[in-house]
Amino acid sequence: MTARISRLNPDQLHETPGYHHITVVETGRTAYLAGQCPLDRGGSLVGAGSLAVQVDQVVVNALAALAAVDAQPEHVVRSVIYVRSDDREDLGLVWHRLTASALGPAFTSASTLLGVAQLGFAGQLVEVDLIVALPG
Repeated sequence: MTARISRLNPDQLHETPGYHHITVVETGRTAYLAGQCPLDRGGSLVGAGSLAVQVDQVVVNALAALAAVDAQPEHVVRSVIYVRSDDREDLGLVWHRLTASALGPAFTSASTLLGVAQLGFAGQLVEVDLIVALPG
């Protein structure tokens, strides 16, 4: 059975820059992806000092993880984006680069964008955590 996913923004809540306040999954199985980091296949950090390059690697990794469970970005029902910065411009850059990427449809669901003080790997600037409603 294919998961039925609906997304909504109640009139009583503020407008969003593309995500929905609520995502409902009526049926189906879910997959919980570990935080996708800007690491290459060998485990080396990609794009030291560059948010843009690191976002691009996170997109590549997230798409590979989704493909491993036969899912697409539109099957994502929850995302959390971590950015090692307290600068709103940095957070906005990451949000816009992610939403403009091939992973972009993932961020139309319930989504949270956070500026954080530290991430798990030295030099890491971004990480994306995804929950997926698996298709059929």
